[in-house]
Amino acid sequence: MDSLTQIVLGGTVAAAAVPAAHRRKAAIAGAVLGTLPDLDGIPLMLMGADVVTAVTWHRGPSHSLPVLAIFGWLVWLLLRRYWAPVREAPRPWLIAIQLALLTHPLLDAFTVYGTQLLWPLAYNPVMWSSVFIIDPAYTLPLLVSFVAILWVGARPVGTKFLTAGLLLSSAYLGWTLAAKAMVDHDAHQAMAARGLQSAPMFSVPMPFNTLLWRVVVLTEGGYLEGYRSLAVDKKPMTFTAYPSHTPALRELQAQPAVARLLWFTSGFMGARDVNGRLVLSDLRMGAEPDYSFQYAVAQRTPGGAWQAMAPEKVGGFRNAREQLGKAWERLWREP
Repeated sequence: MDSLTQIVLGGTVAAAAVPAAHRRKAAIAGAVLGTLPDLDGIPLMLMGADVVTAVTWHRGPSHSLPVLAIFGWLVWLLLRRYWAPVREAPRPWLIAIQLALLTHPLLDAFTVYGTQLLWPLAYNPVMWSSVFIIDPAYTLPLLVSFVAILWVGARPVGTKFLTAGLLLSSAYLGWTLAAKAMVDHDAHQAMAARGLQSAPMFSVPMPFNTLLWRVVVLTEGGYLEGYRSLAVDKKPMTFTAYPSHTPALRELQAQPAVARLLWFTSGFMGARDVNGRLVLSDLRMGAEPDYSFQYAVAQRTPGGAWQAMAPEKVGGFRNAREQLGKAWERLWREP
């Protein structure tokens, strides 16, 4: 999720855990702790990591629940020694610190990017993909609660703000999971009609809402892309087919950069031959033909074979205003 959301979530859960007299301090401390995991890009940049390493290690060790639990305990030990509020209420502050840190990766797991919750165990990143990376409907209740706590401090009305903010935001997450289940049900019915009931599939909400969803299904020769509006769609779901250079992807799947991307995306990669270079697109983030993460990973030799190259991030079609306009129109009109 975006930094603002993580800041207000960390501040709100921390403030809810401590005595009323400590709420302002906890809100500020929780806001700082809530944004710390996303600073993992700084050491990667300083080490000169290539583009694939940088993108696939983000939300890695710094988002691991075991790592953060240990880090939070160490932070608590340090603060208990040097900061009076933690000495006055050690157990509530331990809970506050752990909540501020652990809710960060758990919230990130609701997006499609993928979060390595159990690092260093070699599982695919978790991507529940029920929330877009920026969702004002989730952030607003927490933002109001956070600002209110900074304003009212220890006054009893602060409890009401905290309770309302956490309940509303949590209920919204519950709704996103219910909406995703409805979309997945419709998508599986449409896939079964095509004989694709066992094909890999994912669904993800379109930007800034949870009523219009995008569904991608992997096929032998490429992938299918379809949309489902919970606001208006009644007919069976339809898909548009797109080709992918799957033979080249299989040929290069053991190459480190390609293998890392396939693991990171759970296999949801599209491959295209662009002027003699093999370009891989992360199908989870973006929409045809506009993808946020695209990488050139190989070039064709004079003999026709693919030769791996140092991965390069490449640009693609980008027209955010047009894409948002199309999404808004599709939300309210079934084809």
